[in-house]
Amino acid sequence: MASRIEILNDGALRSDGRKQYELRELDIDFSLQGTADASVTMRHGLTEVLVSVLGPREAKMRSHTIHDRANINVEVHIAAFSTGERRKRTRGDKRMLELASLVKSTFEPVVQTHLYPRSQIDIFIQVIQQDGGLLPACLNGTTLALATAGVAMFDFVCAISGGVHSTSPLLDLNTLEENDVPHISVAVMPRTGRVTLVSMDTRLHLDRFEEIFRLAVDASTVLHDEMKAALEKRTQSLIAAVGSGEKMDYTKEVDMEELQ
Repeated sequence: MASRIEILNDGALRSDGRKQYELRELDIDFSLQGTADASVTMRHGLTEVLVSVLGPREAKMRSHTIHDRANINVEVHIAAFSTGERRKRTRGDKRMLELASLVKSTFEPVVQTHLYPRSQIDIFIQVIQQDGGLLPACLNGTTLALATAGVAMFDFVCAISGGVHSTSPLLDLNTLEENDVPHISVAVMPRTGRVTLVSMDTRLHLDRFEEIFRLAVDASTVLHDEMKAALEKRTQSLIAAVGSGEKMDYTKEVDMEELQ
């Protein structure tokens, strides 16, 4: 049966006007939220997540204490208004638990947990709006939040989604595309080239998998440059504020278009 949505038109443009390999706009806001040690609001297209990091700190429960390394605790909350269906999700929702598990398993080999024995690092992710690429947005936001909090990591984690429509590869899928084409999410450590996560919710032919995988790895280097530039810009502004004795401004938003 033919798709009701034109994923790729005759001009090789997608439903939102992008080309096949074109990524959506990336906006990063380092505004501090509440009592968190660091917060990052990541807007990837229309997908928006708020990631807050607390710690490393003493674990509240003794059972969560590991004597030779830090324990990473991840909690994901999805706002009822983040999608059109207005579904309220409970604490034990399968989708939230799955996202939390994927984020935790991705960052356990990346964070230098051996430097923080008998401590806990809490990562809280609030999904504000969804339009595809939710897992990559959570992973990219967590990377920046951990770096902002001063948590030692071996490398950045840069994630992107990819899929294939007929024989045409696509990068950075939105919700309409995710619902219609087979796709994967790939997370890469750019400096070492190691792949920390490959998530596939739909079936994808083996011949197409390798092509999409390589495109996603290449796209992660573009994300890495933008994320690193945003972090460096924030760090330079903090250094300048400390040197001048001015109050540090956490409310300024970093627009990735200004960095290009």
